[in-house]
Amino acid sequence: MRSERHSIPLAELCRRIGFAVNSAPGLSDVWVTAETSDVRTSGGHCYMELIEKDSAGGIPLAKCRAVIWASAFARLGAAFHAATGSRLRSDMKIMAKVSASYHTVYGLSLVITDIDPAYTVGDLARRRMEIIARLQDDGVYDLNRELEWNPVPSRVAVISAAGAAGYGDFVKHLHLNPYRLRFDTTLFTATLQGERTSASVIAALEAIMERVDDFDCVVIIRGGGAVSDLASFDDYELAFNIAQFPLPVIVGIGHERDTNVLDYVANTRVKTPTAAAEVLIGRMSDALQAVHLLGRDILDTVSDRLDGQHRQLAYYQGNLPALVRGIIERNRRRTGPEVAEAIETTARNILIRKADRLTALGEILDALSPEATLRRGYSITRHEGHAVTDASLLPEGARITTTFAKGTAESVVTKETM
Repeated sequence: MRSERHSIPLAELCRRIGFAVNSAPGLSDVWVTAETSDVRTSGGHCYMELIEKDSAGGIPLAKCRAVIWASAFARLGAAFHAATGSRLRSDMKIMAKVSASYHTVYGLSLVITDIDPAYTVGDLARRRMEIIARLQDDGVYDLNRELEWNPVPSRVAVISAAGAAGYGDFVKHLHLNPYRLRFDTTLFTATLQGERTSASVIAALEAIMERVDDFDCVVIIRGGGAVSDLASFDDYELAFNIAQFPLPVIVGIGHERDTNVLDYVANTRVKTPTAAAEVLIGRMSDALQAVHLLGRDILDTVSDRLDGQHRQLAYYQGNLPALVRGIIERNRRRTGPEVAEAIETTARNILIRKADRLTALGEILDALSPEATLRRGYSITRHEGHAVTDASLLPEGARITTTFAKGTAESVVTKETM
């Protein structure tokens, strides 16, 4: 059964939509604010999606494809970079002049003909200030900047991209310093551009933290070149980790005119890797100068002390003979007849006590002598000149001599007696 309904081809409907969209005065040259997503370039054109999100949960409220044709992109891209210091990329808030365009095959899209970079600069500054305010509320904003430096910061942990020219410049400048100061550098590799920047640098900081006693400071460096990814350093988590890190952190990211949150929370901010090396060389040379001054002060103090001692010694050498003569003369005058008599009496008494002591010792020795023992009825038997204390040791027929208090007697052993 054939339908009686009237229909038109889809292409016709799309042509009508396109005519309505492309000719509607309210859809041409309109300034809109949105967030960029999926930004990419191809054939000189720049393609992206423009998104509007709610302020609470970041849920998309609207989304539309957009394009900057090559004829306009070279001019708009250069102007945007000159004003913001960054290339047009995803996750940026922009204000753009757009015209709605509907294609029968590709559908609805917005053609961007102009961009106001001041809006993006203001948004980046606003986001940065929000992060700073949050760090201040958390009480960590000033922590790293207030850390005291080791007077001799020779052990340096470096966070940089592997093989980066900036890292090579830093190491060369540091180790070839004109003062021949010695530094020990350890590289902790990290990604310093793109979406992985924050997580990568935080991981490097955690690795340094495991060996925190091995280092005096941390240096985070990124050499020159494109600065399109500097906004990735405006990250709360990364800034929080650096702000509360227990070692002083030197940050050298971007160029002199570029700033990010890390510049505010790090202990020291420099503009190039070689400038970071200069900071360390300056601190070490200051320490060396302080040692030289201290050595000079010690030398001066010791020299002054020795001079004083030499003068005092010379004084004593000049006056000592006279002092000795005076002491001798005073003692001679004090030594009269009474002193001489006292000395004589004292010496006599000492001699008498010593004589009595010797007499007593002689009596003791006489009482303990062998002769005294023999007088008490004991005798001494000798064999071949040696006293006999064990009869079993005498062989039969041995000749022995017995000594009495008066006289001696000789005998011959006939048998052993036990």
